[in-house]
Amino acid sequence: MEKVLAGYVRALRAAGAEASTAETIDAARAVSLLGYAPRADLKAALGLALAKSEHDKRIHDRVFDLYFSVPSPAALGDAPSAAASALPLGASSGATAGASSGASAVASAAAATPAAGDASANKVDVIAALHELASGYGPDADARAASALQLALTRAAAAVAADDIHLFTQAAHLTRRMLQALGIEALEERLLRRLSDTLPAARAEAQALELTRATLQRAARAHVDRAFELYGRPATETFMTEVAVHRPLGRIAPEDMQRMKGAVARMVRKMAARHARRQRVQLRGHLDMRRTLRANAGHDGLPFDLHFKHRRRERPRIVAVCDVSGSVAAQVRFLLLFLYALHGVVGELRSFAFSSRLQEVSAPLEQLPFDDAMALILKEVGLGSTDYGRAWADLHSRHLDAIDRRTTLLVLGDGRSNGTDPRLDLFAELALRAERVLWLCPEPPGRWGTGDSALLGYRPFCTALTHCATVADLERVIDEALAAYH
Repeated sequence: MEKVLAGYVRALRAAGAEASTAETIDAARAVSLLGYAPRADLKAALGLALAKSEHDKRIHDRVFDLYFSVPSPAALGDAPSAAASALPLGASSGATAGASSGASAVASAAAATPAAGDASANKVDVIAALHELASGYGPDADARAASALQLALTRAAAAVAADDIHLFTQAAHLTRRMLQALGIEALEERLLRRLSDTLPAARAEAQALELTRATLQRAARAHVDRAFELYGRPATETFMTEVAVHRPLGRIAPEDMQRMKGAVARMVRKMAARHARRQRVQLRGHLDMRRTLRANAGHDGLPFDLHFKHRRRERPRIVAVCDVSGSVAAQVRFLLLFLYALHGVVGELRSFAFSSRLQEVSAPLEQLPFDDAMALILKEVGLGSTDYGRAWADLHSRHLDAIDRRTTLLVLGDGRSNGTDPRLDLFAELALRAERVLWLCPEPPGRWGTGDSALLGYRPFCTALTHCATVADLERVIDEALAAYH
């Protein structure tokens, strides 16, 4: 039981669900009461124990159907009875008569898995299963054959560590190793001998052996493909996402956008949880020794009544100004994506975008799906000729009340003002009103101040001016900005 449940929790975590150790213990208790046989009850119980959010519930529904599944008897093929008579039977077909189907069959197979390298049981079980499938006697012969074959496949998969698959290119190699554990080599040797014989009986037996081999190959490949979907594909996707997160923003391909949405959403959820935990830890404050000793003077100084120093914790308040002009066209969708996700973490966040004229874009980022919000922002504000001076004038004249001593002014842009007046005086006044100014520039430091870049002029008024090359850089800077409020 523990092995089956541990494998399922591993598959959930690989798919992105956050199943904790405590929740896994709750799931084990539920399974010990219900068992694996009632599939609908098992799915509901594991969902209640392991899936905390709607996101986790969707993952649970998908992974459960894949993990607790066995191939239908029809999918195993129709090996003729000649194959059964040609194969040496090492165990009676009744050995698997008690095997169940569905979730219970998978559980029984995994629980009975021998140690790695023990392939003899696999060979006996699979030959017995194919023999029963070929003979076709009894109303439940197909079900028993499918269960026996599933048991043999599970043992063979454990022997070759098929669940450790990471890349799809490993599938063919693992399939062949499973077939070897199932005894395919002896079957192929016999097939070669029959193919060299010209007698009609030998030809018929060779045809039956070919069908038997095809049945084994399909079943083993289906088992490996299932393992890849459960463990390999999530591992591959995690690797590709990690590569994309650390790739320069301007070099991220458009087809990676969907992957980046998930990565940024996970980053933001982690930041939210991390800063909420910091807030809870610091809520009580530090021990005030003077007040504690004074309050307990009547108890001979024994500290029965503790007093703490509390420092007022301010909620994060961020004003984000994002350059969406043509000079940052390659990075703008990722800058907006991070702002979009950030609206779910920071309660007081106002977002502005500009090419020349500045416009508040908080409403579309909060209310619309990201693709719709980005299309609207770029249509109304983006990809025009840059004018930082005009943007600072708009922010100063129309939204000055958005910036006060509790505000972090976050600027996302390259500082290239297209030869116009950068209005350093207005930026200096805005910086003076704010608590801190963080500027994230997608260009490397070697290009700051070159050409029409006014970045070195803005630099003295910034608390921090950072080269933001990747999405990981965005996460780090935002995380540091939020940490300043604790």
